[in-house]
Amino acid sequence: MKAIILDMFGVILKQTGEEFYSYVQQDFPALTRQEIYEVWDRADMGEISSLEIWPQLGYGGDIEKREKAFLDTLEVSDGFYDFASGARERHYKLAVLSNDSSRWSAYIREKFDLNRYFDVIHISGDLKMKKPEPRIFELTARRLGMAAQDCLYVDDRRKNLGAAQAVGMDAVLFNSRHVSYDGKTVENFRKLTELLGMGGS
Repeated sequence: MKAIILDMFGVILKQTGEEFYSYVQQDFPALTRQEIYEVWDRADMGEISSLEIWPQLGYGGDIEKREKAFLDTLEVSDGFYDFASGARERHYKLAVLSNDSSRWSAYIREKFDLNRYFDVIHISGDLKMKKPEPRIFELTARRLGMAAQDCLYVDDRRKNLGAAQAVGMDAVLFNSRHVSYDGKTVENFRKLTELLGMGGS
């Protein structure tokens, strides 16, 4: 294993407030989860700006303020910075592979100074394709200069792990959602550090 590819939401980031759909339903309880995510998915695919999500769901007023209020409920998961620094010291290449809008991702990465840790940053809104599509995993490995077999993929969604494994990557479930999984599982970055044998000097 020469490269580590990390998901963003549920791995690098943790939610301290409501999930997006329940955040929206506080103001628009008649909207279903599917209706909310249909709009969000369009931003994830780069078809619309994230600023267009809110009025399409019924919001008015200061949309940028509304967006920032939601994004500021996200925090970096405990241990991420130490893990990323340790991986780089051991000469692993690092990538982030995230289903997200271009604007949201850019704001989060700048806020938490994440860009400097990664050799490759792949955001679905930039690439116009998203997980679990196989070619997004293949492209990420290629941009890292690696074969898929040289990459470890870490995600909190089992379907994404299956897609990564299908192209030849090793996979670990970052089990922040407390689901059952038969494969390799960690609960936090400390456990991931131990799993990869990165704890020693």
